[in-house]
Amino acid sequence: MASEKAKELYKVLLGKGYPKEFCAEIAYKHLNTDYTATRMLGYLYRVTDPKLEELVDEMLAILSDRERLIQKKESERAQAVISDLYRNGL
Repeated sequence: MASEKAKELYKVLLGKGYPKEFCAEIAYKHLNTDYTATRMLGYLYRVTDPKLEELVDEMLAILSDRERLIQKKESERAQAVISDLYRNGL
């Protein structure tokens, strides 16, 4: 289920004149979380009428940032478990 921000993103993209299928793909398949949709909305409010290619580039950058953040959090959790093992043993 798409977040409220993803629904807002879809409407903003449609309002800017992008094809309906493209808007749905971006908002509901790729940027369907509050975090990613909010990032794209911020981009759309800063940049006036980006080309489709620029929009896709920004989407890929947002997804890449999100993936790095997820990996960082996973690494921090793993490091916390290892540290706990060193402190307290098995």
